[in-house]
Amino acid sequence: MAPCRTTVTDTHYRDRATTDTRSYWRRLIEFIHPGPDSREELLGAFSDAEDNRVIGAESRAMLEGVLRMADLTAGDVMVAAPRMDVIDIEASLEDTLHHVIDTGHSRFPVFEQERDNMVGILLAKDLLKLQRSPTLNVRTLLRPPVFVPESKSLNDLLREFRNTRNHMALVVDEFGRIAGLITIEDVLEQIVGDIEDEFDQAEDVGDIFALADRTYRVSGDTAIERVTEAFELEPTRLDEDAAEDNKFDTIGGFIAHAMGHVPRRGEHFDWMGLRFQVLLSKGGAVKWFKVYPVSHEPHARPPAPNHKP
Repeated sequence: MAPCRTTVTDTHYRDRATTDTRSYWRRLIEFIHPGPDSREELLGAFSDAEDNRVIGAESRAMLEGVLRMADLTAGDVMVAAPRMDVIDIEASLEDTLHHVIDTGHSRFPVFEQERDNMVGILLAKDLLKLQRSPTLNVRTLLRPPVFVPESKSLNDLLREFRNTRNHMALVVDEFGRIAGLITIEDVLEQIVGDIEDEFDQAEDVGDIFALADRTYRVSGDTAIERVTEAFELEPTRLDEDAAEDNKFDTIGGFIAHAMGHVPRRGEHFDWMGLRFQVLLSKGGAVKWFKVYPVSHEPHARPPAPNHKP
């Protein structure tokens, strides 16, 4: 009578053979279509995916933003100390309320005597507590400040923001002085672009983003003045008259009128030495352009846009 272990052994080898077969096919596929081995190849894969309509222009920009963020630190994207909106702990409640209303922020660093002596973070919503409890004062409402070095990576900072449920940190330099502040919104904007809220100005709609292949992505609803200023263009009098006569406010509207129709994906329009190639059209309007010099070479690129402060 044959021992039972023969069946067990056969099953064991059969399972191993199946596993080996899957590994073999996996290795074969990877040999035929190897994955990217460097950041440059990965960025190239994003570009190819967009060209093949696997991902959209916005998805590509977000993926590239994730990669860029890995190289950035808090000091790279912080709001510098001179531009910080802060509150003096000794200020009257009336002055504090006016400052909060005028700036429209939800969080404020609070200092005592000098700006390098930050004693806490004030949440605008906490001021409502003073209406119910007049015995309270601003000092009793302060949250503990969080300090991070300028060299802290954005990846680590985002993880810390998530874990601590904190949305603001004060950035200090190597000497311990306040260098600026950074919020979770500042970090996320490196991935998704500008995040607008109810306090942002309407003219901020649309913008220009640098892409890894040395071109630029321009929103169709970006103001013409923004485009000409960003790329340091000097429109001719004919261009200015045409835009004024037809009341063009956006680059997408101007180009659609010049072409006589709403251009589709892949169509392009040359203007003042730049080629505006349509990446996405939707709802009877151009959503995104890719912009590069008409005589585009692999290493050519238009002047770097002057980004909004």
